[in-house]
Amino acid sequence: MKRILGFAYSVFSFLVGAGANLYLLGFLGNLVVPPSIDSGTPGAIFTGVLVNLGLLGLFGLQHSVMARESVKKKLRQWIPDLLIRSTYVLTSGLVLALLFWQWRPMPLVFWSVESEIGRILLWGLFGAGWVVLGVASDTIDGLHLNGLRQGWAYLKNKAYSGPDFQTPGLYQYTRHPIMLGFLIVFWATPHMTIGHLLFAVVMTIYLFVGIYFEERALVRAFGDRYREYRRDTPMLIPGLG
Repeated sequence: MKRILGFAYSVFSFLVGAGANLYLLGFLGNLVVPPSIDSGTPGAIFTGVLVNLGLLGLFGLQHSVMARESVKKKLRQWIPDLLIRSTYVLTSGLVLALLFWQWRPMPLVFWSVESEIGRILLWGLFGAGWVVLGVASDTIDGLHLNGLRQGWAYLKNKAYSGPDFQTPGLYQYTRHPIMLGFLIVFWATPHMTIGHLLFAVVMTIYLFVGIYFEERALVRAFGDRYREYRRDTPMLIPGLG
């Protein structure tokens, strides 16, 4: 029963995380979902900046703290090792849900593209970013990234070591295609408000900080294999440097 509950926990965590990411699509694109990044009644600009920075900071704090090995070590005292990733996915989804719920709209326009062709191109780029995200995640095993493989191994009482270092698909052209996909969806919009701009700027800074620490961890884990890959493959933009 304990293992069945553990697997159910991993499935529930996956659903929460997937739901939050799906909502993010509508949130950033002002599509269908209430609330979105620009919907609602705006308040005082100073209050909006403080609240939104606090929400973005909480998101960054959760991701950074739970990625630390020392924190994972403490969590293993209460949570089985194979369910740590599911816990990360669950808490990430819950923090995003809080951000969606408490976000303060700041509708002052920073840029607005009036050209129909320009709007179509930017919406196409927004969609392409989500495609890049999905393809890149699936290429390196989306079930592992979302904790489902670990949950299944826990159910079956089997050892699990995770995927080895590999560079298939998009990873032949950019070291961080998932991050590239996120950057595209953060910035590709024909109507950029101050609130959306704040979100994009803070999350872009966080992504680059995350890349820095992730690459250090990958060098420690894979040594010269990753150093050679880093030397031959651009960090984000294919064909660039």
